[in-house]
Amino acid sequence: MTTQAQRTKQGINWSGFHTAQPDFAAQVEERFRRHTHHVLATLRKDGSPRLTGLEVDFREGELWLGMMPNSLKALDLRRDNRFALYANPGSGTEMDGGDVRISGRAVEVTDPAELARWAAGAPDGVPDQFHLFRTQIEEAVRISVEGEEIVFRTWRPSGPLRIIRRGNDDAPPREETAG
Repeated sequence: MTTQAQRTKQGINWSGFHTAQPDFAAQVEERFRRHTHHVLATLRKDGSPRLTGLEVDFREGELWLGMMPNSLKALDLRRDNRFALYANPGSGTEMDGGDVRISGRAVEVTDPAELARWAAGAPDGVPDQFHLFRTQIEEAVRISVEGEEIVFRTWRPSGPLRIIRRGNDDAPPREETAG
């Protein structure tokens, strides 16, 4: 169950995701925490995608995106707050922990007191000026290989965790739902 404070028209905050799907949210978060840098997709003025590197911050029940002042990705999010975030897959081809991504909306934080509080808790410090966005999750996806199957786990705030299993053959995918 989620509270009104956790859910908005734009999705659900990180804490709400953990409340709704604790095991799956923990798997997604652990995958992001393995590496510092990830890939953020935003939309340019003309609607084409922009991919940029980004560090993420999990604190106070939120997934935060911090950016340099007037960076193109920050300006993109101010114009159109939709985003997708892809967890760094690491080196090699083993995809240990699966392929993880989330999408949703980024809500800019502009309150000076909240910005100062967030900056004071940043482990590596922050510049004097920066953009800060809190995320509202609309979808979380984890893709992994389990035995001879590729397994897609997809969650949206409006429904249960969906699990789709597909083998390397002509058999149709099998779908299940989890609590």
